[in-house]
Amino acid sequence: MIVTLLLGLQLAAAPPSVVSARAGTTESVVPLVETSTGRVLRLDRLAPALPVTVRAAGPGQFVASVFDVTMFLSDQVPYARVGTSLIPLGGPPMMDRGALLVPLQLVAEVLPRLAPSRLTYDPVRSELRVASASTARASAPVAPRRAKRRVVVDAGHGGPDNGMTGPIGGRNKIREKDITLAVSRELAKSLRQRGVEVVMTRTRDTLIGLYDRGPIANESGADLFLSIHVNAANLRWRRPGDARGFETYFLAEAKTEDERRVERMENEAVRFETAAQAPKDDPLSFIIHDMAQNEHLRESQELAAAVQSGLSRVHPGPSRGVKQAGFVVLTTAFMPAVLVEIGFGTNAAEARYLASPTRQREIAEAIADATMSYLEGYERRLGSAGR
Repeated sequence: MIVTLLLGLQLAAAPPSVVSARAGTTESVVPLVETSTGRVLRLDRLAPALPVTVRAAGPGQFVASVFDVTMFLSDQVPYARVGTSLIPLGGPPMMDRGALLVPLQLVAEVLPRLAPSRLTYDPVRSELRVASASTARASAPVAPRRAKRRVVVDAGHGGPDNGMTGPIGGRNKIREKDITLAVSRELAKSLRQRGVEVVMTRTRDTLIGLYDRGPIANESGADLFLSIHVNAANLRWRRPGDARGFETYFLAEAKTEDERRVERMENEAVRFETAAQAPKDDPLSFIIHDMAQNEHLRESQELAAAVQSGLSRVHPGPSRGVKQAGFVVLTTAFMPAVLVEIGFGTNAAEARYLASPTRQREIAEAIADATMSYLEGYERRLGSAGR
């Protein structure tokens, strides 16, 4: 009896070997293929129950259409492009004898999120349910109009990842993770006082994966993403302890050696993440190329310029300008997004400045002012002021 019960529990817990799509009495059943990155399936085989088409758009490139949703997929790239947004996938799509295999997560999570009134997924039955057009119209929720602006404030590093430690040769050490959290809390407070909804990626000393921070912003439907960091000098510089100043980055390919230095330094935090948290394939070059003509890149430049200008009014250090680099933390935030290096913690005077609660509030107020100025200008450009 016990053996039979245990066997039944094992079978119940076993992952499904097929996935199906059901529309009324029409059902399409597709086998799942186990790979090193997870279970995948032929998306086009879910037709006719699911109105899906998949066509090749070039070597390793595919266009998949479901209802009025069009997705662009690439072989071995764990992202789907829908309009101007990039959606992280649970694993990379792959080609098998010319056909496209996609991760199960695309069917179980992504499609229902993109077409919520037409698709629901039952994980118990491993079944994608397709509603009729009339049912979808009757049951489609009316999205409430959001009156408030929403901003995600990202305190860099955290948990076992201290970030930089400084100053060079100083006794009273600061840790980047502590400074960024303190400034981020002040920034959130300041924005809320201005009527802005704020979502923080972390509110305490904990590790949030670099690839997880952007999706937090996406899921919250945020308007902007602000990532706060502290800079550190290269110890091979002639006088590294003298380096001072602040700079603001947007996501694009680094062009100078100094931009590449900061990029490497901030992206190095991936080493604290588990294999499950950090994607095995680095899609950074693909994302930067794909975003080259993206409106978010242009708006991120505008936001970076506003923040840099705002900080220049209060910061005692020199303005190092608006810069660009391939920061992992910005790659999955599908909105105007910037990373702010608020000063050099390796410089003794600047470390004292950054550790002061009064100065932290001052920095936060300057960034908040710049954020509001940018949002007002953006809304004017869109002709949507007062939404």
